[in-house]
Amino acid sequence: MLKNLFEVYGVLAGIGWVGVIIYVLVGFKKIKRLPDQEAPESKPAVAVIIAVRNEEEDVEKALQSICNINYCHYRIIVLNDRSTDSTGAILAQMKIKYPAINVITIDTLPDGWLGKNNALYQGYLQSTEEWMLFTDADIVFHPDALSKAMGYAAKNNLDHLTILPQTVSRSVILNSLLATFALMLVLYLRPWDVRNPKRKAAMGVGAFNLVKRTAYETAGTHASISLRPDDDLKLGQLIKQAGLRSDVLSGNEYLTLEWYKTVKQFRDGLMKNSFSISNYRLSGAILNTLATLVCVALPVPLMLIFGSPEIQILAFVIVVFQAIYMELTSPNKWWYALVIPYAGFLMAHIIMRAAIITLKQGGIYWRDSFYSLDELKSGS
Repeated sequence: MLKNLFEVYGVLAGIGWVGVIIYVLVGFKKIKRLPDQEAPESKPAVAVIIAVRNEEEDVEKALQSICNINYCHYRIIVLNDRSTDSTGAILAQMKIKYPAINVITIDTLPDGWLGKNNALYQGYLQSTEEWMLFTDADIVFHPDALSKAMGYAAKNNLDHLTILPQTVSRSVILNSLLATFALMLVLYLRPWDVRNPKRKAAMGVGAFNLVKRTAYETAGTHASISLRPDDDLKLGQLIKQAGLRSDVLSGNEYLTLEWYKTVKQFRDGLMKNSFSISNYRLSGAILNTLATLVCVALPVPLMLIFGSPEIQILAFVIVVFQAIYMELTSPNKWWYALVIPYAGFLMAHIIMRAAIITLKQGGIYWRDSFYSLDELKSGS
């Protein structure tokens, strides 16, 4: 009986993985590329709003790229959110070199807000432009990135446009883990369906959330998600739920970032906010953990170790399809497919450990501030 169940599991895993790879590759074909877009005929004013906290390593390079974009009607608003390193000094030097940069220093955090969310909201209050681009302090922009994004938004009469950045890392192992994480994320978010008003799919990316001012206000602004660690994703959901027009582009080389530099940073970074995906429910975290183990981490290892010759062949087929997916989704490498089981175990560990730690300490620490579970749930 147990052997029969395992055989069924192996067959379902094989069919599932082959179907997933085909589904995602077909979905990616539907996502248009930012480099292929054209500049707009008219150029509405844009406020580029950047929340910064202790970004001394990345902020100068990122700001230089933003200051050199090919768009005539834009203003840069940098919110220095209680930085304790040399970020403030770097921003002061950058302002001398680029007078267009407006630096606003935030010294205190109001109750009921996460620091980044408050900083972005303050940037909105300081702006008057028709469009706002919420972005991060570690994003490197191609000079034509904003112009092409605005051209696509105007052509398609959008209220919101988010762009998938090209994520790179100096760590080869981390790059392989990020490839699996990205696959899991797009399966969950289905970015190719965001433009379809009949689908619930919605998305926002912290690297590039371009939103029309009126749409942002209609959706409720960051005040509606003041305590959400996943504010970028939630902003996209608010806009879609408000019945407004949203879409996703692939950034390719036009938008790049080094999200994390080491596997430890990746693990610790996701640990801070992964419990919010389950809306701080233990049952949701357990289900997500089991799903990650059963669907991502375990199939190939179990099929190779315990499966019949037919099931072992099916495991090989899964790996081949995974390798094809990796090879076709640049800049991934085919051998990243061999890391998928390890990545699955790591993600399951992150999801469950984040839930346990959050429940044990009764909340989360975010930018050196503590937020209780009751407070976080009320903000959800």
